Amino acid sequence: MKIGLATFGFTPLTNDETAQLAAEARFDCVQLFFCQKDSNYWKYNQRFDASKLTTEECHRIAQAYRSRHLGIQAIGVYTNLIEPDDAEREKNVAHFVDMMRVAKAMGVRVLITECGSVIVPGKGRDLSASLDERAYPRLVDSVKKLIPEAGKHDCILGFEPYFQDLLGSATATRYFIEEINHPRVRVQLDPANLLPHNTLEEMFKALAPYVCALHAKDRKLHVTKGVAAGQGDLDYRKYIALVRQYCPDIPLVIEYVNPQTYKAALAHLRSFL
Repeated sequence: MKIGLATFGFTPLTNDETAQLAAEARFDCVQLFFCQKDSNYWKYNQRFDASKLTTEECHRIAQAYRSRHLGIQAIGVYTNLIEPDDAEREKNVAHFVDMMRVAKAMGVRVLITECGSVIVPGKGRDLSASLDERAYPRLVDSVKKLIPEAGKHDCILGFEPYFQDLLGSATATRYFIEEINHPRVRVQLDPANLLPHNTLEEMFKALAPYVCALHAKDRKLHVTKGVAAGQGDLDYRKYIALVRQYCPDIPLVIEYVNPQTYKAALAHLRSFL
């Protein structure tokens, strides 16, 4: 089973330094977020100016990883596809399309996102706005605009469910995937995100046919904040057994770690392998 590393916790390092760390730790791949010291652009649930990510720059960043025999499993986008302001949402959709351009230039086929949230600065998620019944049609509209572009760029859109979002359970996520009904729209399964609402068995029963990526973090029951693998209540022995059963060729990507904490999470995963 392959293990990957999400790069968003490694902001103090350059891409070369992040790649070297990952290679020395014997990771197989990375999930790339543009947040390294020499490409620090990414903003969660927002968008950024990707004009600096020229074809040449994309090749430079990709080479940092591939020269060390690390695959780039996916690129993290995570822009807000349910933004209530239609003009702003159109800009978010356009940003997502621009990230498809970047992914193609880097030879990456999977782009990861959540459905998006309405976030109030200084207060966090506005759950009533994020779960408002008018948000779901906005999500569907955004995705239907993205699908033709995904075809042009030959990429897959992986949606990550989260218990405080519209895609807040395995069932809700499956209903969404089946409503969209397109092979370019798939799921990134992060069990810690669904732990408050589903058992591991329920997650895989509902979503296994649609999984294109897997995250490996943790969460304490009845606690909102996620933590690194091994620090919460997720049964990793069972999780890895289900991955082997349903998704054996998909890497487990460790997240919520940084240069000081990744070793413990990696050791936790490897203890079950």
